[in-house]
Amino acid sequence: MADEQSFDEGAAGVVEPRATTPRMMRGVFLVLGVCFVALGFIGAFLPVLPTTPFLILAAACFARSSPRLENWLLQHQRFGPLLRGWRERGAIPPKAKLMALGGTALGFVLFWLGGHPGPWLMAGVALLMLTGLVYVFTRPS
Repeated sequence: MADEQSFDEGAAGVVEPRATTPRMMRGVFLVLGVCFVALGFIGAFLPVLPTTPFLILAAACFARSSPRLENWLLQHQRFGPLLRGWRERGAIPPKAKLMALGGTALGFVLFWLGGHPGPWLMAGVALLMLTGLVYVFTRPS
């Protein structure tokens, strides 16, 4: 049947994620991956938009849609080592952790000065940002 999935086996008999993804979903993952790459590269030039999380999402989408684009992203001269470290060990380099801290602090200061939030909103935003920082700083380096 045309709607049946094929299960291609990669090296050592491991089923490739792309082979188990239905054709329509591969297209959705491909479009999402391209959008995440665009956001990631924009984030490389804008200090308030993160880069690495978008590229991690893009690599995950490409793993389900396009091995060629996934390989391109994982072999990228600048971002490849970060993505491979995340995929292999869930690692975030110390420099990226410090950049996350600086970006979060800057974002909070801009929020506080630009929005003049009430105490409850300010506490909620601070808690959310601290939660993100705790996650980042508890990952291996």
